[in-house]
Formats: sequence, C-alpha cells, structure tokens
Amino acid sequence: MKQRPFKQVDVFTARAYDGNPLAVVLDGSGLSTEEMQHFTNWTNLSECTFLLPPTQAGADYKVRIFCPGRELPFAGHPTLGTCHAWLEAGGKPQGEYIMQECGIGLVKIKRDAANGRLAFAAPPLIKSGALDEADVALIARGLGVQRDDIVAHAWCDNGPNWRGVMLRSAEQVLALKPDAAVLAGLDIGVVGPRGKVGVVGTQSNDNDTHFEVRAFFPGNNGMAEDPVTGSLNAGIAQWLIGSSLAPKNYVAAQGTALARAGRVHVEQIGSDIWIGGASVTCVDGKVLL
Repeated sequence: MKQRPFKQVDVFTARAYDGNPLAVVLDGSGLSTEEMQHFTNWTNLSECTFLLPPTQAGADYKVRIFCPGRELPFAGHPTLGTCHAWLEAGGKPQGEYIMQECGIGLVKIKRDAANGRLAFAAPPLIKSGALDEADVALIARGLGVQRDDIVAHAWCDNGPNWRGVMLRSAEQVLALKPDAAVLAGLDIGVVGPRGKVGVVGTQSNDNDTHFEVRAFFPGNNGMAEDPVTGSLNAGIAQWLIGSSLAPKNYVAAQGTALARAGRVHVEQIGSDIWIGGASVTCVDGKVLL
C-alpha cells in the first residue's frame, strides 16, 4: 500500500453537497481489479474512479469506473467528476477537447470557458427504440402508477442498461415510491415534464428546469436511487430530442426526492448531444491504497 492523491468531488452542482459525490483516486497504477472494487465498496458512494495512463491513441487519460459490486464501462457523473479532478490536478488536454478512455472507448469532453462547466458528448446508444409492452406494464406496476400514466417509453442503454419512461408530470415523478420486489434486476429512468405533456419544455414560473428525472436500480438492500445520473440523462436526452419530446437545449433536475439539487444541462450541437454540469471538490488529499 502507498499514499495516493485523492479527491472527492460533488458533480452536477455548483454548491457543495447538493449533487452526486464521486471518489477519484488520481493514481490507480498497480491496483488490481479486486483492490479497486474493494475500495469502491468501502467508500459507500455510488461510484469511484481510478485514473491510469491512456492506452488508446488520442486519449488524455484512462479511467476505470466502479460502483458497489461491479465495474461499469461508462457512467456520466464519474466522467465529469474525474475530468474535473484531472484538470484541477494539472492535467492538460492534447487538443480542443479532453479525450477520456474508458470501457466503451473514447468519450469527448468539452469545457465551457464562460462558466467552467464540463460536458461530455453522449455516447451512441447500445439499444434504443420502444420497450416491450410487457416491460412497460411491469414498470408501471413497480412504480405504482397506471399503465396510461406512462405516456412514452424507450431503451436508453449506453452501457448501463437503462429503460426510460415518461410520466405525465414532474409532480407524479416526485411522488413515486417504487416496489423493489417488482422491479428487481431493472435499471429504470423516470422523467416527467414541468408543464403539460404536449408542451414539453415549458417551465413552471418558479423553476429553472424543464424536466424532473429519477433513477432507480438494484442496490445492496433492494431498490436504490441515484442522486444525479449522467448516463441516464444522456440516454434520455437522445431519446427525447430524437423523438421531438424535448427541445434541443434544456435543463433537467434530479435528486429533488433525496434533498439534492442536481442540474443537468443538455445541449445539441450538430449531431452531438452534450450532457453538462458543474463540479465542486469537497475533499482533497491522499488515500492509503
């Protein structure tokens, strides 16, 4: 074991402790997969990342992303949080974009000079299109809503196996109390518009967001909920914008039900859909690994 540089970053928030925390080990060299997984489980956070030298041409760094129990080929908030930590530690991109190497290949990240936010280009969906009706009926039952309350649905699989459903309103999304037994084994993303469906993107007068998003997935003790989820928001954005259910630029809120205030900024530029947000370093030091 040795002391390694370490940061804990809060992602999708400009104010510390309102977003989704991420543990970042800035030097993962020499650690085995088992050691990385063990440390991830110990942190009790939704994800932990380990920075390594790149192995693919054009990459600025390589990252391995873990959640409790398994390694992930890609995840959104770890992508932004790791990039934030890498830049803060003195990382210098080779070109206009920061190029991250991870399990799905290279992910392009840009930095907004005006506000400092980072954004990643949503990776191609592995699976898209409508869900099977049997899945939709099961999800409705597991969420405790009527089948007719699900007004749209689609696969949003970009590594994590997300199934996305849209409910009639943000208020309905916030009221959900999912049944872990019914939804066992499923990764579910739920989105609800602020305002009426059919005028998607209309904001409430007292809110800065277009949609409310919640993410449910299998956890150690039944169904877990993620505070703010980059991969899910990337898949949802590709689905909603591609289906004309959302404008090309919008802001999603996530984490409200967990007393967080995550904000995910979505922007389509050309063929790329960018998923962005602020990050704040909350812990900066060393970790024994």
